[in-house]
Amino acid sequence: MTMEPTRSAGRFDSCDTGTWPLHRTRLLDWLVRETQDERFIDDIFQQLCDRLRAGGLPVARATVHFRIHHPQWLGARILWRRNTPDADIQTYQHGALETAEYLESPIAAVHGGASEVRLRLAREPAAADEYSLFGELRAEGMTDYVAWPLEHTFGRRHVVSFASDAPEGFSDADLAFLADLLPAFALVSEIRLKNRLARTLLETYVGPHASDQILAGAITRGSGTTVAGAIMVCDLRDFTRISELWPRDDVIELLNGYFDAICEPVERHGGEILKFIGDGLLAIFPLDRPTACDDLLKALAEAQQAMDVLNAAHVAAGREPLRYGVGIHVGDVMYGNIGSRNRLDFTVIGPAVNAAARLENLTKTVQRPVLLSRAFAERASCSSALESLGSFPLRGVGEDMEVFAFSGTGCEATAISERAVAAVS
Repeated sequence: MTMEPTRSAGRFDSCDTGTWPLHRTRLLDWLVRETQDERFIDDIFQQLCDRLRAGGLPVARATVHFRIHHPQWLGARILWRRNTPDADIQTYQHGALETAEYLESPIAAVHGGASEVRLRLAREPAAADEYSLFGELRAEGMTDYVAWPLEHTFGRRHVVSFASDAPEGFSDADLAFLADLLPAFALVSEIRLKNRLARTLLETYVGPHASDQILAGAITRGSGTTVAGAIMVCDLRDFTRISELWPRDDVIELLNGYFDAICEPVERHGGEILKFIGDGLLAIFPLDRPTACDDLLKALAEAQQAMDVLNAAHVAAGREPLRYGVGIHVGDVMYGNIGSRNRLDFTVIGPAVNAAARLENLTKTVQRPVLLSRAFAERASCSSALESLGSFPLRGVGEDMEVFAFSGTGCEATAISERAVAAVS
């Protein structure tokens, strides 16, 4: 099969038939040699389609469908359209593979083993059993469509598709040219997906800041930095009793609901969850943000509201409301790799962490769910929400520490108004 002269660079000779690439072209050279500094696959796909169009190939719409490893998303689709400045990215939640939209699509057919899905939309009349996508493409003026597998290592199969609005659609030479690009595009895309996968897994299990440090090379034991931050330690009460009495699946559902209620406000207001410890968690709000302490209190007010909603559901189901304790302190912490030679943990240690943990434990004694140190209270502007309970000795802390309880009054209104603004903006 020969290529159209407009598709190839004159100074390159074709390889023998049956080998790859069938034709070495300037576009293939660009894809292999000049995309090393492109971090994101959607940018590469956008440039690839733009270059195809500029080179005379009648592509008007193109998609690539990736299955990804992400706690929230099953996969993503990148959509390119002619004359659009940026490719559109749409993510799909877990469960999308069970929907009629997916099951009745050419994407499902290729995932299921088809080597090609091709339809000349302008020449072949609509059939009762055709994919619903084809009707949508006809309505957009598309005349031809093809979808192919994009093969990655270890049998992972993704999908790429191209559609044309040219009167005659794609020629055989057009399709040969596109197919010849796929092995290189598969390699280029897999590298980006693996990089994204590494970052996603690290962010999921150690948090964004720690993942940045690890990917930047902080992987040796003892490596790390000193960070000034507001430290929050949270622990669920009576979890041992609950785990003994409740069915396992109910316990997991309880923990997930509890962590959602606490963690989502923390992350929304600039905090980072550093570690889950059974039914407890450790979070930090770095002090390089001037509003870090106020942000923590806003997050805490929202978390208390979310816990109230969660507890209302528990009570309605005939269960006891969940009780929890929170300790908050501020100070410098060592942030880095600690562990054995072959098993490391990226975590924080230091007196500030110990003090926050002691304050959390003190909540059981004083019967107040949230306790804060004076050092933290002095940095927070939301003083109306804080009540001094006096000074207490804390195990492992040299001097008695003045302790404040948190009511949420005052900070709560600020948090609600910000969420309302975000909802309508």
